[in-house]
Amino acid sequence: MKFDWLAKLRFLLQTMAFCLAISAIQVAFLPDRPYEVPLVYSVCIGFFTWALIDFGRHTFASAKETGWPKGGGGLVLCIGGIVGGYVLGTLSADRWFGWSSWNAQGRAQLPVSILITVLAGVAATYFFFTRNKARYLETRMTEARRQASEARLKLLETQLEPHMLFNTLANLRALIGIDPPRAQVMLDHMNSYLRATLSGSRATTHPLAAEFARLQDYLALMTVRMGPRLGCTLDLPDALRDLPVPPLLLQPLVENAIRHGLEPQVDGGHITVRAQAEPGGLLLEVADTGVGFDVSVPPPGANDSSFGLAQVRERVATAYEGRGRIELTSTPGAGTTIRIHLPLAALNTWP
Repeated sequence: MKFDWLAKLRFLLQTMAFCLAISAIQVAFLPDRPYEVPLVYSVCIGFFTWALIDFGRHTFASAKETGWPKGGGGLVLCIGGIVGGYVLGTLSADRWFGWSSWNAQGRAQLPVSILITVLAGVAATYFFFTRNKARYLETRMTEARRQASEARLKLLETQLEPHMLFNTLANLRALIGIDPPRAQVMLDHMNSYLRATLSGSRATTHPLAAEFARLQDYLALMTVRMGPRLGCTLDLPDALRDLPVPPLLLQPLVENAIRHGLEPQVDGGHITVRAQAEPGGLLLEVADTGVGFDVSVPPPGANDSSFGLAQVRERVATAYEGRGRIELTSTPGAGTTIRIHLPLAALNTWP
C-alpha cells in the first residue's frame, strides 16, 4: 500500500498545532498548573490519535469524495482512534513524568481529560474530513473547468474549419470554369489539407510542426489560385517543432492576410510566418506585405476580415487562461503584422 507521505506529514503538523492550541487553552483555565503537563499529554494523545485514524482509515473501503471510510466504518474508526489515542497517549505521558494517571489522585482528573480528548478528537476528525472533501471538490471543479475549456476550443475550431472550407470551395468553383488543370491540382492539395485536419481533429493540441505543415498545405492551395502573386516563407526552428499549440491557430490569420492584404494588390505580395523563443514564452508571427490599413479605422468588410482574428484571440484566451496575448500592427500600403505571445509555462504543462 502506497502512502502520500507528504500529506501524512501535513496532517501530523496540523494535528500538533491543534494540540498546542488545546494545551494553551487548558493553561488559560488552570494558570497554576505547569504548562509542561498539558503540553506533553496533549501532544502524546494527539499523536497516537492521529496515527490510529490516519493510518487506520486505509484498512477500510474509503469514499472517493473524502478519503474516509464509508458508512459506519468511519464512526468506528473515529471512536476507536480517540479511545486508543487517549489510552496510549496517557500511558506515554505518564511514563514521561514518572507517575500514573490511573491512581486515586489521577482518576479525579479523568472525566475532564476524557471530555477534552473526545471534543478535540471529534473536532480534529471533522476538520480533516471536511478538508479532504473540499480538496476533492476543488479537484473536480478544476477538471470540469479544463473539460469546459477543451470543449470551447473544439467549438471554436469547428467554427473556423467551415469558414476556411467554404472560402476554398468558392475559389475552386471559380477556377474550374477558367482553368480545369489548376483546379485539379488545387483539389489534390485540398484533399491533403483535409486529411491532415481530420487526423488532428480529436486532439486539443498538436506539435507546432504539425501547425506549420497545415499552413504549408493551405498555402499550396492558395498558390494554385494566385500563382506568382503569392510568395511565402515559413520559419520554424528545430528546437520549437515539438511545442504543443491549439490546432488551427495560425491558418485563420494567414487566410485573412491573403484575402484582405495580398489579393487587393495587383502584384500580390509575400507572407512570412515564423516562430521564435522569447523570454518566458513563445512568439508566433504572421506578417504580410499587403495593403495594410489604419488600425483606428475599421477596414472594408471588417466583420468578415475580423472573424479569424477574433476567434484566434478567444482561443488563445481560453487555452492559456488569459496569459497569452495578441498584438496587431498595420500601416496603409506597408502590410500587417500579427504577433501571438504564448506563455512558456503553459506550453510546458499542457496535457
